Amino acid sequence: MKTRNYLVGLLLILARVSTVSAQEWQLDLKDAQKLALETDRKIVLVFSGSDWCAPCIKLDKEIWQSADFQTYAKENYVMLRADFPRKKTNQLSEAQAIKNGELAEKYNPNGYFPLVVVLDKKAGVLGKTGYKKMSPKEYISHLNSFNP
Repeated sequence: MKTRNYLVGLLLILARVSTVSAQEWQLDLKDAQKLALETDRKIVLVFSGSDWCAPCIKLDKEIWQSADFQTYAKENYVMLRADFPRKKTNQLSEAQAIKNGELAEKYNPNGYFPLVVVLDKKAGVLGKTGYKKMSPKEYISHLNSFNP
């Protein structure tokens, strides 16, 4: 009986974690633009080093994975990720690495990490920011301060 209760508890925890971390990330600018035009939303382009950049990891855990941010983002942003992992086990496909490199050439030529670029639905830059120690609601306000 204890084993069964343990398994049920574990399944509930896993279900909760998968729900909370279910951020819908686009990986291609053209797809993100199309979705932004269809839904009249801004694009939030995130440059990250998911397996080596400490501020990138903090931004992911404190903001992107928060329920407050995910709820708001689902209705208001198109999330686009350009990740640059270093560990061999986390390497991207060659095609994705090329797409991310092209995004970096255009929007992050100085190679800052993390870099968050708020774009209009036509992929024009509205503003740039990075990791900031603030609540998800404060970060949302910060992103929304970049207006067309």
